[in-house]
Amino acid sequence: MSLPLAATTETPPHTGGLLLLIDGTAGLLTVAALGIALLLFLIIRVRLQPFVALLGVSIAVGLLAGLSVTELFGTVQRSDAVSTIESGMGGILGHVAIIIGLGTMLGAILEVSGGAEVLASRLLNLFGEKRAPLAMGLTGLIFGIPVFFDVGIFVLAPIVYAAAKRSGKSILLYCLPLLAGLSMTHAFLPPHPGPVAAAGLLHVDLGWVILMGIVCGIPAVLAAWAFSAWVGRRIFVAVPQDMVEAAAEAKQAVIEEQRAQGVVPREDPVSLGTVLGIIGTPLVLILAATFSSIAFDPSTGRSVIEFFGSPFVALTIALLLAYYLLGIRRGWSRKSLETVSTASLKPVGNILLVVGAGGVFGAVLKASGVAQALSDTFNDVGLPVLVLSYLISVVLRVAQGSATVAIVTTAGIVAPLLSEGHHSQAFVALVIMAISAGSIFASHVNDGGFWMVAKYFGISERDTLKTWTVLETVLSVAGFAVAAVLSVFV
Repeated sequence: MSLPLAATTETPPHTGGLLLLIDGTAGLLTVAALGIALLLFLIIRVRLQPFVALLGVSIAVGLLAGLSVTELFGTVQRSDAVSTIESGMGGILGHVAIIIGLGTMLGAILEVSGGAEVLASRLLNLFGEKRAPLAMGLTGLIFGIPVFFDVGIFVLAPIVYAAAKRSGKSILLYCLPLLAGLSMTHAFLPPHPGPVAAAGLLHVDLGWVILMGIVCGIPAVLAAWAFSAWVGRRIFVAVPQDMVEAAAEAKQAVIEEQRAQGVVPREDPVSLGTVLGIIGTPLVLILAATFSSIAFDPSTGRSVIEFFGSPFVALTIALLLAYYLLGIRRGWSRKSLETVSTASLKPVGNILLVVGAGGVFGAVLKASGVAQALSDTFNDVGLPVLVLSYLISVVLRVAQGSATVAIVTTAGIVAPLLSEGHHSQAFVALVIMAISAGSIFASHVNDGGFWMVAKYFGISERDTLKTWTVLETVLSVAGFAVAAVLSVFV
């Protein structure tokens, strides 16, 4: 006569959940594999919104791994019961939401004020016709710091059209360096959602993320620019005339919308120094605070530096500078500033929900013991955590297309690997660089960025795979390679 299942297994750590019949590490690893497979299925095949998919998978994983309903959701009767879902969502958004919100408003003011056009035109004049591709690359690199990738394309595409049309050369020579700059900053540097979310999930000071993002990102973008120059001479793509006309119409529509909001464009352009100063202010302040915590003993002076270098304070200062220097001083009304700022926050909701759901996923993995089982298994494999982080992020990116989903999911999976050892902030920041690098690997047809590039610059699907997809892969591999080398010395 067979014994009951409960008599043949150890008592599980959680009670009240829908327990697996297989207990221990094997069962938890099965839960992890099924959870990731279900996540990919829901996003790729069912086309479910990533926020809903992440939240649903988090609940399923928690229940299958043995978490009780009370542990997952809390209860009205017990006010002291901790909800894993609420703590996971609130823990990450408390760190990320303010930074992304402030950075988004800053980018909107720079965009509407004409800062991008000033930056691009001044750099084009400075470098001349022969080095126009380099000027476009630098424009993408600088303007991409406070501005989302898709917004950067929308604002700067007309300048690319003009430069390519004037030279008569392939538009690839001008758009690919620009795209490399925009993509690098989007993947590696705050205040963009990916690196900010990873920093919050892995508890890393944002100053270290900025520093390592610059150190890893610059060589990566240089490699991408070299590829751009090589492929731009071998594949000719004409300037898309329909997009030129559409861009002119869109620009006129934006001008009319600005006038309706009380924003009256001035004929004199914004100063290049003003644009660079506003973009650089939060980076310098945050880095200064990071270095002061290392170089100086606790003191009043160090406290002042750390106050102004707090990401919240630094970005607020930059935003207020933009309000005054690009807005009030140039004739904007306070109402127009409010309107532009509010409108810029509308697309952020989806990003924050996805990031928050990623926080829930990580919290469920940790509370259920799945994360620990994954950690033990990865340690047995013997691969360095940096390499594992990159490979997991690459697989998730290629499979479902979203860089943000790849980053938050990977960070939740590898977090236990980092919590076990005494890793420095610098090393964990390099792990974030590896995750971010993996999240941009091989952009193809399941990525919205692929179609945006093809549409805006008139590139066929086949040539987009040969150019944009390879460009993203170069950025990814080069960024990871630099992070891997640096990890040996950190």
